[in-house]
Amino acid sequence: MIFEAFRSLERIRSATVYIRPFIFFKNDQAGFFGIVVYVDDILVATSNPEMTEDFKSFLSQHFKFKDLGVPKYFLRVEIARNKKGILISQRKYVMDLLRDTGMLGCKPSAVPMDPLKKLRMDSGKPMEDASKYRRLIGRLLYLCITRPNVTFVVHKLSQYVSNPTDEHWEVAEKVLRYLKGTSGHGLFYSSNCKISLSIFSDADWASCQDTRKSMTWYCLYLGSSLISWKAKKQNTISRSSAEAEYRAMAQATCEVVWSIALLADFGIKVEKVVPLYCDNQSAIYICSNPVFHERTKHIEIDCHTVREGFLEGVVKPLHIRNNLQVTDIFTKALGPMAFHSILNKMNFESLYNPS
Repeated sequence: MIFEAFRSLERIRSATVYIRPFIFFKNDQAGFFGIVVYVDDILVATSNPEMTEDFKSFLSQHFKFKDLGVPKYFLRVEIARNKKGILISQRKYVMDLLRDTGMLGCKPSAVPMDPLKKLRMDSGKPMEDASKYRRLIGRLLYLCITRPNVTFVVHKLSQYVSNPTDEHWEVAEKVLRYLKGTSGHGLFYSSNCKISLSIFSDADWASCQDTRKSMTWYCLYLGSSLISWKAKKQNTISRSSAEAEYRAMAQATCEVVWSIALLADFGIKVEKVVPLYCDNQSAIYICSNPVFHERTKHIEIDCHTVREGFLEGVVKPLHIRNNLQVTDIFTKALGPMAFHSILNKMNFESLYNPS
Protein backbone atom coordinates (compact mmCIF):
# COMPACT_ATOMS: atom_id res chain seq x y z
CA MET A 1 0.00 0.00 0.00
CA ILE A 2 2.89 2.36 0.74
CA PHE A 3 4.28 1.61 -2.68
CA GLU A 4 0.92 2.46 -4.26
CA ALA A 5 0.92 5.76 -2.36
CA PHE A 6 4.27 6.62 -3.90
CA ARG A 7 3.01 5.60 -7.30
CA SER A 8 0.16 8.06 -6.88
CA LEU A 9 2.69 10.81 -6.18
CA GLU A 10 4.70 9.66 -9.18
CA ARG A 11 1.69 10.04 -11.46
CA ILE A 12 1.19 13.54 -10.13
CA ARG A 13 4.79 14.68 -10.48
CA SER A 14 6.39 12.17 -12.86
CA ALA A 15 9.52 11.04 -11.06
CA THR A 16 11.34 7.84 -10.22
CA VAL A 17 10.48 6.09 -6.96
CA TYR A 18 13.41 4.52 -5.09
CA ILE A 19 12.67 1.65 -2.73
CA ARG A 20 14.83 0.17 0.04
CA PRO A 21 13.72 -2.49 2.57
CA PHE A 22 12.08 0.04 4.91
CA ILE A 23 12.73 3.38 3.17
CA PHE A 24 10.76 4.86 0.27
CA PHE A 25 11.90 8.10 -1.29
CA LYS A 26 11.70 10.16 -4.46
CA ASN A 27 13.57 13.25 -5.58
CA ASP A 28 12.59 15.49 -8.48
CA GLN A 29 12.19 19.16 -9.35
CA ALA A 30 9.26 19.46 -6.95
CA GLY A 31 11.51 18.48 -4.03
CA PHE A 32 12.54 15.53 -1.91
CA PHE A 33 10.02 13.23 -0.27
CA GLY A 34 10.84 10.15 1.77
CA ILE A 35 9.38 8.00 4.53
CA VAL A 36 10.71 5.47 7.02
CA VAL A 37 8.31 2.62 7.87
CA TYR A 38 8.49 0.37 10.94
CA VAL A 39 5.42 -1.84 11.46
CA ASP A 40 2.67 0.77 12.01
CA ASP A 41 4.92 3.80 12.59
CA ILE A 42 5.80 6.13 9.71
CA LEU A 43 8.25 9.03 9.72
CA VAL A 44 8.00 11.51 6.84
CA ALA A 45 10.73 13.87 5.61
CA THR A 46 10.19 16.34 2.80
CA SER A 47 11.28 19.66 1.38
CA ASN A 48 7.79 20.28 -0.04
CA PRO A 49 4.87 20.25 2.46
CA GLU A 50 2.39 19.88 -0.42
CA MET A 51 3.74 16.40 -1.14
CA THR A 52 3.12 15.45 2.49
CA GLU A 53 -0.50 16.51 2.21
CA ASP A 54 -0.93 14.46 -0.98
CA PHE A 55 0.54 11.42 0.78
CA LYS A 56 -1.71 11.78 3.84
CA SER A 57 -4.74 12.28 1.63
CA PHE A 58 -4.05 9.01 -0.17
CA LEU A 59 -3.51 7.05 3.07
CA SER A 60 -6.71 8.43 4.59
CA GLN A 61 -8.68 6.78 1.77
CA HIS A 62 -7.53 3.33 2.91
CA PHE A 63 -6.56 3.56 6.61
CA LYS A 64 -7.38 5.34 9.81
CA PHE A 65 -4.23 7.03 11.04
CA LYS A 66 -3.21 9.77 13.42
CA ASP A 67 -1.00 12.65 12.35
CA LEU A 68 1.27 13.52 15.29
CA GLY A 69 2.78 16.55 13.59
CA VAL A 70 6.45 17.43 13.93
CA PRO A 71 8.25 14.30 15.24
CA LYS A 72 9.34 14.38 18.86
CA TYR A 73 9.51 10.65 19.66
CA PHE A 74 10.06 7.79 17.22
CA LEU A 75 11.02 4.20 18.10
CA ARG A 76 12.23 5.27 21.56
CA VAL A 77 14.38 8.01 20.08
CA GLU A 78 13.60 11.53 21.30
CA ILE A 79 13.97 14.38 18.81
CA ALA A 80 14.50 17.94 20.03
CA ARG A 81 14.96 20.83 17.62
CA ASN A 82 15.64 24.53 17.54
CA LYS A 83 16.98 27.04 15.03
CA LYS A 84 20.51 25.70 15.41
CA GLY A 85 19.68 22.09 14.56
CA ILE A 86 18.35 18.77 15.86
CA LEU A 87 19.42 16.72 18.87
CA ILE A 88 18.48 13.05 19.10
CA SER A 89 18.67 11.16 22.38
CA GLN A 90 17.13 8.22 24.25
CA ARG A 91 16.53 9.82 27.63
CA LYS A 92 13.31 7.95 28.43
CA TYR A 93 14.81 4.68 27.22
CA VAL A 94 17.77 5.18 29.57
CA MET A 95 15.55 6.01 32.54
CA ASP A 96 13.39 2.93 31.89
CA LEU A 97 16.54 0.81 31.69
CA LEU A 98 17.85 2.16 34.98
CA ARG A 99 14.51 1.61 36.71
CA ASP A 100 14.14 -1.96 35.43
CA THR A 101 17.67 -2.89 36.58
CA GLY A 102 17.30 -1.26 39.99
CA MET A 103 20.04 1.30 39.27
CA LEU A 104 17.89 4.43 39.28
CA GLY A 105 19.40 5.64 42.57
CA CYS A 106 23.01 4.66 41.81
CA LYS A 107 25.99 7.00 42.00
CA PRO A 108 26.95 8.31 38.53
CA SER A 109 30.29 7.44 36.93
CA ALA A 110 32.46 9.79 34.84
CA VAL A 111 33.38 7.13 32.26
CA PRO A 112 31.60 3.94 31.09
CA MET A 113 34.62 1.67 31.70
CA ASP A 114 37.73 1.66 33.86
CA PRO A 115 40.79 2.23 31.60
CA LEU A 116 42.79 -0.35 33.60
CA LYS A 117 40.15 -3.08 33.28
CA LYS A 118 41.00 -5.97 30.94
CA LEU A 119 38.19 -8.39 30.14
CA ARG A 120 38.66 -12.04 29.25
CA MET A 121 36.29 -14.91 28.59
CA ASP A 122 37.33 -16.76 31.76
CA SER A 123 37.72 -13.77 34.10
CA GLY A 124 35.64 -14.10 37.27
CA LYS A 125 33.05 -16.67 38.34
CA PRO A 126 30.18 -17.70 36.02
CA MET A 127 26.86 -16.02 36.79
CA GLU A 128 24.08 -18.15 38.22
CA ASP A 129 21.44 -16.32 36.17
CA ALA A 130 22.99 -15.46 32.80
CA SER A 131 19.64 -14.41 31.32
CA LYS A 132 19.62 -11.02 33.08
CA TYR A 133 23.05 -10.25 31.63
CA ARG A 134 21.86 -11.14 28.13
CA ARG A 135 18.74 -9.01 28.48
CA LEU A 136 20.81 -6.05 29.64
CA ILE A 137 23.31 -6.33 26.77
CA GLY A 138 20.47 -6.56 24.27
CA ARG A 139 18.99 -3.32 25.57
CA LEU A 140 22.38 -1.61 25.63
CA LEU A 141 22.99 -2.57 22.00
CA TYR A 142 19.87 -0.66 20.95
CA LEU A 143 21.08 2.32 22.96
CA CYS A 144 24.23 2.50 20.81
CA ILE A 145 22.27 3.99 17.90
CA THR A 146 22.52 7.42 19.58
CA ARG A 147 25.35 6.73 22.03
CA PRO A 148 28.80 6.38 20.43
CA ASN A 149 30.26 6.96 23.90
CA VAL A 150 29.27 3.47 25.09
CA THR A 151 29.82 1.60 21.82
CA PHE A 152 33.25 0.27 22.82
CA VAL A 153 32.32 -1.19 26.18
CA VAL A 154 28.98 -2.61 24.94
CA HIS A 155 30.82 -4.24 22.04
CA LYS A 156 33.24 -5.85 24.50
CA LEU A 157 30.51 -7.05 26.83
CA SER A 158 28.44 -8.50 23.99
CA GLN A 159 31.24 -11.00 23.28
CA TYR A 160 30.57 -12.78 26.60
CA VAL A 161 26.80 -13.31 26.46
CA SER A 162 27.28 -17.08 26.04
CA ASN A 163 29.05 -17.45 29.40
CA PRO A 164 28.99 -14.21 31.43
CA THR A 165 30.82 -13.90 34.74
CA ASP A 166 30.52 -11.65 37.77
CA GLU A 167 33.34 -9.42 36.47
CA HIS A 168 31.48 -8.89 33.20
CA TRP A 169 28.40 -7.93 35.19
CA GLU A 170 30.38 -5.42 37.28
CA VAL A 171 31.54 -3.68 34.08
CA ALA A 172 27.95 -3.66 32.80
CA GLU A 173 26.82 -2.01 36.04
CA LYS A 174 29.47 0.68 35.58
CA VAL A 175 27.95 1.42 32.17
CA LEU A 176 24.59 1.92 33.88
CA ARG A 177 26.18 4.27 36.41
CA TYR A 178 27.65 6.29 33.56
CA LEU A 179 24.25 6.44 31.84
CA LYS A 180 22.72 7.71 35.08
CA GLY A 181 24.81 10.87 34.81
CA THR A 182 24.27 11.32 31.05
CA SER A 183 20.65 10.27 30.58
CA GLY A 184 19.78 13.35 28.51
CA HIS A 185 22.84 13.32 26.26
CA GLY A 186 22.69 12.65 22.53
CA LEU A 187 24.01 13.61 19.11
CA PHE A 188 23.49 17.11 17.78
CA TYR A 189 23.09 17.76 14.04
CA SER A 190 23.65 21.37 13.02
CA SER A 191 21.31 23.05 10.55
CA ASN A 192 24.34 24.85 9.07
CA CYS A 193 26.23 21.66 8.31
CA LYS A 194 28.52 21.71 5.27
CA ILE A 195 27.93 19.06 2.60
CA SER A 196 31.34 17.44 2.91
CA LEU A 197 32.31 13.98 4.13
CA SER A 198 35.30 12.98 6.23
CA ILE A 199 36.07 9.67 7.90
CA PHE A 200 38.39 8.50 10.66
CA SER A 201 39.60 4.90 10.80
CA ASP A 202 41.63 3.08 13.41
CA ALA A 203 42.47 -0.43 14.55
CA ASP A 204 43.59 -1.90 17.85
CA TRP A 205 46.10 -4.57 16.93
CA ALA A 206 45.62 -7.98 18.61
CA SER A 207 43.43 -6.35 21.26
CA CYS A 208 41.18 -9.35 21.91
CA GLN A 209 42.67 -11.15 24.90
CA ASP A 210 41.00 -14.43 23.94
CA THR A 211 41.56 -14.69 20.15
CA ARG A 212 44.26 -12.05 19.51
CA LYS A 213 42.20 -10.67 16.65
CA SER A 214 42.33 -6.94 15.96
CA MET A 215 39.44 -4.53 16.27
CA THR A 216 38.29 -2.25 13.45
CA TRP A 217 36.68 1.11 14.09
CA TYR A 218 35.60 4.03 11.95
CA CYS A 219 33.37 7.09 12.25
CA LEU A 220 31.98 9.13 9.36
CA TYR A 221 31.20 12.86 9.54
CA LEU A 222 28.93 14.99 7.38
CA GLY A 223 30.42 18.39 8.03
CA SER A 224 30.78 18.48 11.81
CA SER A 225 27.98 15.98 12.45
CA LEU A 226 28.65 12.32 13.21
CA ILE A 227 26.37 10.23 10.96
CA SER A 228 27.87 6.72 11.02
CA TRP A 229 30.22 4.67 13.17
CA LYS A 230 31.08 1.02 13.57
CA ALA A 231 33.10 -1.28 15.81
CA LYS A 232 33.87 -4.80 14.63
CA LYS A 233 36.33 -7.57 15.33
CA GLN A 234 38.35 -8.50 12.26
CA ASN A 235 37.73 -11.93 10.74
CA THR A 236 41.38 -12.95 10.57
CA ILE A 237 44.46 -12.40 12.71
CA SER A 238 46.70 -9.59 11.46
CA ARG A 239 50.44 -10.16 11.61
CA SER A 240 51.30 -6.48 12.04
CA SER A 241 49.70 -3.25 13.20
CA ALA A 242 49.99 -1.86 9.65
CA GLU A 243 47.96 -4.77 8.31
CA ALA A 244 45.28 -4.26 10.97
CA GLU A 245 45.14 -0.55 10.19
CA TYR A 246 44.92 -1.21 6.46
CA ARG A 247 41.96 -3.54 6.94
CA ALA A 248 40.26 -0.80 8.96
CA MET A 249 40.90 1.65 6.11
CA ALA A 250 39.30 -0.82 3.70
CA GLN A 251 36.12 -0.94 5.79
CA ALA A 252 36.10 2.85 6.00
CA THR A 253 36.49 3.16 2.22
CA CYS A 254 33.50 0.89 1.64
CA GLU A 255 31.45 3.03 4.02
CA VAL A 256 32.42 6.18 2.10
CA VAL A 257 31.42 4.64 -1.24
CA TRP A 258 28.05 3.54 0.17
CA SER A 259 27.41 6.94 1.78
CA ILE A 260 28.21 8.84 -1.43
CA ALA A 261 25.73 6.64 -3.32
CA LEU A 262 23.06 7.18 -0.65
CA LEU A 263 23.52 10.95 -0.69
CA ALA A 264 23.32 10.90 -4.48
CA ASP A 265 19.92 9.19 -4.21
CA PHE A 266 18.82 12.04 -1.94
CA GLY A 267 19.96 14.58 -4.53
CA ILE A 268 23.13 15.56 -2.65
CA LYS A 269 26.36 15.37 -4.61
CA VAL A 270 29.72 15.05 -2.85
CA GLU A 271 32.15 16.82 -5.15
CA LYS A 272 35.33 16.84 -3.07
CA VAL A 273 37.59 13.90 -2.34
CA VAL A 274 36.75 12.44 1.06
CA PRO A 275 39.70 12.63 3.50
CA LEU A 276 40.38 9.33 5.26
CA TYR A 277 42.26 10.06 8.48
CA CYS A 278 44.54 7.37 9.88
CA ASP A 279 47.27 7.56 12.54
CA ASN A 280 49.44 4.81 11.00
CA GLN A 281 52.01 5.99 8.46
CA SER A 282 52.78 2.49 7.17
CA ALA A 283 49.16 1.85 6.19
CA ILE A 284 49.05 5.15 4.29
CA TYR A 285 52.30 4.31 2.46
CA ILE A 286 50.84 0.94 1.36
CA CYS A 287 47.90 2.77 -0.22
CA SER A 288 49.83 5.53 -1.96
CA ASN A 289 52.95 3.61 -3.02
CA PRO A 290 52.46 0.38 -5.02
CA VAL A 291 56.07 -0.69 -4.34
CA PHE A 292 55.07 -1.59 -0.80
CA HIS A 293 52.54 -4.13 -2.13
CA GLU A 294 55.40 -6.62 -2.55
CA ARG A 295 55.55 -6.76 1.25
CA THR A 296 51.81 -7.20 1.73
CA LYS A 297 50.89 -10.16 -0.49
CA HIS A 298 49.65 -12.02 2.59
CA ILE A 299 46.86 -9.43 2.95
CA GLU A 300 43.58 -10.46 1.35
CA ILE A 301 42.83 -8.95 -2.04
CA ASP A 302 39.70 -7.17 -0.87
CA CYS A 303 41.78 -5.04 1.49
CA HIS A 304 43.22 -3.24 -1.53
CA THR A 305 39.85 -1.55 -1.90
CA VAL A 306 41.61 1.41 -0.32
CA ARG A 307 44.11 1.51 -3.17
CA GLU A 308 41.33 1.48 -5.76
CA GLY A 309 39.42 4.21 -3.94
CA PHE A 310 42.56 6.33 -3.83
CA LEU A 311 43.27 5.91 -7.55
CA GLU A 312 39.65 6.70 -8.46
CA GLY A 313 39.67 9.90 -6.39
CA VAL A 314 37.03 8.74 -3.91
CA VAL A 315 39.18 8.92 -0.77
CA LYS A 316 42.50 10.48 0.12
CA PRO A 317 44.31 8.87 3.08
CA LEU A 318 45.82 11.47 5.40
CA HIS A 319 47.95 11.01 8.49
CA ILE A 320 46.63 12.38 11.77
CA ARG A 321 48.33 12.67 15.14
CA ASN A 322 47.28 10.30 17.92
CA ASN A 323 45.90 13.11 20.09
CA LEU A 324 43.52 14.13 17.26
CA GLN A 325 42.26 10.61 16.50
CA VAL A 326 38.57 10.62 17.50
CA THR A 327 38.20 6.88 16.99
CA ASP A 328 40.21 6.27 20.16
CA ILE A 329 36.88 6.32 21.98
CA PHE A 330 35.94 3.17 20.02
CA THR A 331 39.26 1.33 20.41
CA LYS A 332 40.03 1.53 24.12
CA ALA A 333 38.75 2.57 27.51
CA LEU A 334 39.87 6.16 28.20
CA GLY A 335 40.30 8.35 31.24
CA PRO A 336 37.79 11.16 31.93
CA MET A 337 39.83 13.96 30.34
CA ALA A 338 40.56 12.20 27.02
CA PHE A 339 37.08 10.66 26.94
CA HIS A 340 35.16 13.94 27.24
CA SER A 341 37.58 15.74 24.91
CA ILE A 342 36.68 13.35 22.08
CA LEU A 343 32.95 13.55 22.84
CA ASN A 344 33.10 17.31 22.37
CA LYS A 345 34.42 16.75 18.84
CA MET A 346 31.44 14.50 18.08
CA ASN A 347 28.79 17.14 18.91
CA PHE A 348 27.67 14.92 21.79
CA GLU A 349 25.59 17.30 23.92
CA SER A 350 23.02 17.29 26.68
CA LEU A 351 19.33 17.72 26.05
CA TYR A 352 19.20 20.07 29.03
CA ASN A 353 21.87 22.49 27.82
CA PRO A 354 20.48 25.98 27.13
CA SER A 355 20.13 26.70 23.41
